[in-house]
Amino acid sequence: MEKHFDLIAIGGGSGGLAVAERAAQLGRRVAIVEGHKLGGTCVNAGCVPKKVMWYAANLAHALADAPGFGVRSRLDGLDWAALVAGRDRYIDRINDYWDGYAADLGITRLRGLGQFVDERTIAVEGEHYRAEHIVIATGGAPIVPPMPGADLGITSDGFFGLTEQPRRVAIVGGGYIGVELAGVLRALGSEVTLVALEDRLLFTFDDLVSETLADNMTRQGIDIHLEFEVAGLEQGANGRALLRSNGERLDGFDTIIWAVGRRPNSAGLELARAGVECHKNGLIPVDDYQNTNVPGLYAIGDVTGREPLTPVAIAAGRRLAERLFGDRPDARLDYTNIPTLVFAHPPVGKVGLTEREARERFGPAVTVYRTEFTPMRYALSEHPMKTAMKLVCAGPQQQVVGIHLAGEGTDEMLQGFAVVVKMGGTKADLDATVALHPTSAEELVTLKTPDPARE
Repeated sequence: MEKHFDLIAIGGGSGGLAVAERAAQLGRRVAIVEGHKLGGTCVNAGCVPKKVMWYAANLAHALADAPGFGVRSRLDGLDWAALVAGRDRYIDRINDYWDGYAADLGITRLRGLGQFVDERTIAVEGEHYRAEHIVIATGGAPIVPPMPGADLGITSDGFFGLTEQPRRVAIVGGGYIGVELAGVLRALGSEVTLVALEDRLLFTFDDLVSETLADNMTRQGIDIHLEFEVAGLEQGANGRALLRSNGERLDGFDTIIWAVGRRPNSAGLELARAGVECHKNGLIPVDDYQNTNVPGLYAIGDVTGREPLTPVAIAAGRRLAERLFGDRPDARLDYTNIPTLVFAHPPVGKVGLTEREARERFGPAVTVYRTEFTPMRYALSEHPMKTAMKLVCAGPQQQVVGIHLAGEGTDEMLQGFAVVVKMGGTKADLDATVALHPTSAEELVTLKTPDPARE
């Protein structure tokens, strides 16, 4: 086997595959180090299987709403095993695609754990491989906090390994993963309790999004406990229990899911042998061009802590390969104004600055437009969900610096409207756009009355 390459990517997830693919397309000798299935967390235990489950949950919601629209239908339970089997077959097809595609591109697959020997050499299963350029793209893994009984809970990885539907679930964490799993499980019929340490869900999002999300989740029957500091888990006669630091106890759960964040997969790489700087929390710092402190060594994706999103890792990887091999010395990813979604039920998303961030940056030169309504999707439903939208504008031209959405269709709307923020569009540009009626999206181009300034 070839032992010398132009580029080695350590990690076969979104970032590693992207940089390897583009480098191979540019005619370079490339290897990927991956001990598991190609595709990484996103394909195997993240975005993709999650979205399949999310679609199943949406269908369950639709069946529940169908009688209000005169459609004779009812939800008669869930075949969890059939859903999981279908989801896993779908993932298997993606794995097969990547295996074949990588081989067709001439990418060498090195199976195992990659560890640095020096700044140009890595060891995989006892064999040494060298490259002028090595990219660390090892992603992250779920955090299980060190506390009594922590092993009574499972992580998101464990969720995708469930062979039976949990009936009474506690989810610890009010971020992306916690919110998404809570929505899926509740829609599919589980009783769900969500606890979060913060005083609101999705605390990095705009207040309007957090408030609307919490309202919609409560309407669905999800029991939410905020400012809840978990002190431990315990097995009791009635099932598993959450112990709160103030002595409160929530019990009777058959499943508890940790969704308190992810840690970078950097501990086993032997970075010190290559001289690569690494923070105490495991994150690898990089500059705007994905360079680590060692020339020829780079890091992309979740292991860097910069916008841990699949499309970000892909875009960073492709641009890095273009810079190294594609005669584009200035190619790099612009990390500003990156849109993001949370697949709640219904979804929420954002791009740009929150209202609070905009006021801190621009002071009184901020104008905010907002609306809240029940979309037509729920016009005849007994279980209506709210939609809320906010435009954050700055300066005399009212440049749109933030868009925040919560509600039906957010996942498809935000992609297009994110272009407005990225290109520096203004409120006048939106006003000049003819609305598509009747849609929820039209509300973003017909907002008229600004919100009064609020502290």
